[in-house]
Amino acid sequence: MKVAFLGLGNMGLPMALNLIKAGHQVNGFDLVQAQLDAFQSAGGIPANSASEAALDADAIISMLPASRHVEALYLGDSGLLATANPKSLLIDCSTISPKISQVVAAVAKSKGFAMIDAPVSGGTAGAQAGTLTFMVGGDAADVDRARPLLEKMGKNIFHAGASGSGQTVKVCNNMLLGIQMLGTSEALRLGVANGMDPKVLSDIMSKSSGRNWVLELYNPCPGVMDNVPSSKGYVGGFGVDLMLKDLGLATENASDLDVSAPLGELSRKLYEEHSKAGNGQLDFSSVFNLKAD
Repeated sequence: MKVAFLGLGNMGLPMALNLIKAGHQVNGFDLVQAQLDAFQSAGGIPANSASEAALDADAIISMLPASRHVEALYLGDSGLLATANPKSLLIDCSTISPKISQVVAAVAKSKGFAMIDAPVSGGTAGAQAGTLTFMVGGDAADVDRARPLLEKMGKNIFHAGASGSGQTVKVCNNMLLGIQMLGTSEALRLGVANGMDPKVLSDIMSKSSGRNWVLELYNPCPGVMDNVPSSKGYVGGFGVDLMLKDLGLATENASDLDVSAPLGELSRKLYEEHSKAGNGQLDFSSVFNLKAD
């Protein structure tokens, strides 16, 4: 297939490279030249603009930072919905507001496009290994059409429901993840303050009722696990500011629907405090070092 990949950042670039490895022709665009250079060196075809990359593509995949970027890419007189071929399948892998996702999908449908929202879980390691989890919203036929591409980038593909459902699952999942990271960090700090070896503490808790994904696979305490950000100076992985963005999406969605989410809101405030202290670009597990007021 001829694929346009728009957004070649920490997640988008390895995802695009897995499509290249699978034999697809991938045209790509990103605002950062270094990312385009890395893409080209791996066999990708760089474009000078999103519309150029999308020209005659069988599928257009976007992986962008926020709702406003997705709106700017697709909507308006110069957006892809006005310039691309309606035969192109649109796959938005960005994590954005469910409401905005539904709006863009509705406009796409009115112009004859098939579009799905397909945000991912699994981080940069999952993107590199091709083991991401895709949470997909849209018509079943369009999901099936996208599946051959998604399967080259991920291991688990879940059809969550109608347009926007993938984004809903993603914000719910990441709200829970942010809460888990804070709770696990607090428990580990308390144990260490009592003189416990964090490896021993983590091992016991991971086989007890406090077990969770963070504790078992992404431990935030330095030295407990190899090959996780906490043992690499909290470099790489999923940034504090990205978690803060996702918690903002979750709490905004909860407010819109009048759903009580006090832990989500408290978590958002704590990550905001951590970011303002200069840690926004570190992995979100660096919240282990948070000294909240």
